[in-house]
Amino acid sequence: MKLFDVYTRLNLELESARGSYVYDTHNKPYLDLYGGHAVISIGHNHPHWVNRLLSQMGKISYYSNSVRLKIQDELAQKLGRVAGRDTFQLFLCNSGAEANENALKLASFHTGKSKVVSFSSSFHGRTSLALAAGDCEAYTAPVNKSDRIIRLPFNDTDALARCFSDSGKDIAAVIIEPIQGVGGIRVAEPEFLSTIRNLCDEYGSVFISDEVQCGFGRSGKFFALDHAGVDADIYSMAKGMGNGFPVGGLLISPQIKPVMNQLGTTFGGNPMACAASLAVLEVMEAENLMDNARQKGDYLMDALRQMPELENVRGKGLMIGFDLPSEVPGIKKDLREKYRVLTGEAGNNVIRILPPLNLEQKDAEKFLIGLRSALSENKFFKKTVKQKAHA
Repeated sequence: MKLFDVYTRLNLELESARGSYVYDTHNKPYLDLYGGHAVISIGHNHPHWVNRLLSQMGKISYYSNSVRLKIQDELAQKLGRVAGRDTFQLFLCNSGAEANENALKLASFHTGKSKVVSFSSSFHGRTSLALAAGDCEAYTAPVNKSDRIIRLPFNDTDALARCFSDSGKDIAAVIIEPIQGVGGIRVAEPEFLSTIRNLCDEYGSVFISDEVQCGFGRSGKFFALDHAGVDADIYSMAKGMGNGFPVGGLLISPQIKPVMNQLGTTFGGNPMACAASLAVLEVMEAENLMDNARQKGDYLMDALRQMPELENVRGKGLMIGFDLPSEVPGIKKDLREKYRVLTGEAGNNVIRILPPLNLEQKDAEKFLIGLRSALSENKFFKKTVKQKAHA
């Protein structure tokens, strides 16, 4: 039997990992500034995370939600405190797509309405309703298409206001990534987020902040929405929540009351997933990782903005994107193959930086040295420099 071949894979086979580094089958180290789509939040195989999982495995690794599991309550209390949302409620699931699917379903249950506002270039996961709400045509099968979705331009306050004026009585929810990930690290304007909040209040709609990639401390605050001083009704989480162990969840406003059996999951909230997420929160606190994300992010963005070859450096904390001129091929490949630095992309000319939140200064500098070298060696930039010299 072969694997169902649906992934574009790098010519790189990994065997081990530690901290901000992964190692191939020849034990060559690669600086990991992508973390498997922003999943690695406290570093690969952090000792506390490993010990937490091993200890939990020796007690009970799984039971369903048909019984009480104390570790779920421990996680809820810890998460509420670290996130600054003590009065919120926690629903646990397995992934970001599942979190957003349940968030949208819950909003519809709560409001009795059926339409959802989402935005251009968004990505909310690959399950049915989450995919319909996103803006990724290549991933969308005919069965995923829905006339319940109203897709608006990102950061267009006027279009949003017109939409609510026309259809507000039918809108169950607005879902937005405060910082778009797959869409290319596009940051929502504070005014735009405030308008969403005000319109949801006015029309009785639910504000869903998709923090699957940008949340859990990555932006330098626990939720990226916090930068705008705005509160959502539901926050969806996953990726960095478990540092590689599959876990997702919703933080749900106390105004939304639980109704028995409306939501459910077989594996969500299992003891191993809770242990992994508790370990992440404990390390984030002990090592001040949100502060580190802010400081290292500011350092990297300041340095990147000084490189004349780069365009539109943007992001918050350790969620950074920048554009390369459309004529420039292969920078990501050169970083990987020549300098052993792994980065992400969004389209052909957007580089995404999503490292562990405990990124060290020396590794930030290593990336910048490699990027400067890759740019200086690029044929397009060499040609441009020669043209300027002869001008």
